[in-house]
Amino acid sequence: MTELSDLRQVAFAPAHAPDIADALVNASGLRVDVDRRRGRGAGLNPSGRFESERREAFDDGWQTLEDLAPFHTEVQVEKPKTAITRNDSPDISFDRSINPYRGCEHGCIYCFARPTHSFMGLSPGLDFEAKLFAKPDVPRLLERELSRPDYKVRAIAIGTNTDPYQPIEREWRIMRQILEVLQKANHPVAIVTKSAMITRDIDILSEMAAKGLAKVGISVTTLDRKLARSMEPRASTPSKRLEAVKALTDAGIPTAVMVAPVIPALNDHEIERILDAGHAAGATEASYVLLRLPLEVSPLFRDWLLQNYPDRYRHVMSLVRSMRGGKDYDAEFGKRMKGAGPYAWQIGRRFEMATKRLGMVRRGLPLRDDLFIRPNGGGIQLSLL
Repeated sequence: MTELSDLRQVAFAPAHAPDIADALVNASGLRVDVDRRRGRGAGLNPSGRFESERREAFDDGWQTLEDLAPFHTEVQVEKPKTAITRNDSPDISFDRSINPYRGCEHGCIYCFARPTHSFMGLSPGLDFEAKLFAKPDVPRLLERELSRPDYKVRAIAIGTNTDPYQPIEREWRIMRQILEVLQKANHPVAIVTKSAMITRDIDILSEMAAKGLAKVGISVTTLDRKLARSMEPRASTPSKRLEAVKALTDAGIPTAVMVAPVIPALNDHEIERILDAGHAAGATEASYVLLRLPLEVSPLFRDWLLQNYPDRYRHVMSLVRSMRGGKDYDAEFGKRMKGAGPYAWQIGRRFEMATKRLGMVRRGLPLRDDLFIRPNGGGIQLSLL
């Protein structure tokens, strides 16, 4: 239901009232009761864009909505045909990646991977956080693919879509098994996560890093624990992430701090503080990514912003659109990560000045690819001679 505070925000926001009103209208009937989604990021669970029907919860006066169960995490097994996903995007530094899971329990409201759940007939909203898919066959498939005679070695990126160290990894341990395959093959790997659980695998990563085969990026979006709890509810707290940076660097693992995403008028004032904290924890590299709102992420983020920071709604979205050519998102290669315009330029210069002051590099030494040992077999028929 629409809250009184929301109506006040519309009433006293004449310059952008249609925009806020649209957010309220679009969300009505889709917002899930707070008791059913406690500990989750999204407040909505809209149908995916490929669905032929749109379903909305509606209270007909018989109080049937009270009988709906809370959202509990459900995990299904997905059986992919391959482990490695390829891409040819010109504005990212890797051409292959591995995703142990589909969906992410961290529940980050800004996650650009949310629209992928639509391909499964599920919602990019709460379904993305609660209806997850695990891929236990990936380690076996990976070994098989690395065994192929025509396989050419380049660093594999993990954590570029959904987090490999999300909470269900404690039980499934798929990421651990993937690292064991890569370690045995001396294959380079670059990991991105916002979970302190990565410290569990320091034993493997430190041995790989000693050979120049592993590096890690820890995403630190904010140092404000309250904001982090609201925006990324099941991810590690900011302090735990910084502790993970220290533990990794102390173990000799090259670690970067990633200010990602930068959200104007919400966390952009923290850029320098996050970099200072990351550097103090031992990080030697740094990067940032501007907020991305593709497809269904935009209405989900706008609804979250309206519910949690209604006083900042107009300002945040105005700045976002000023960096995206007047739109919520611009997917053009070269612009999608950093944006364009004066405000985007200012963010870039601030980041450059801070990293230069701290002696942090934007892009570290490349990982080695000359130590690769092709696995024997892995399901591939061996040569007779």
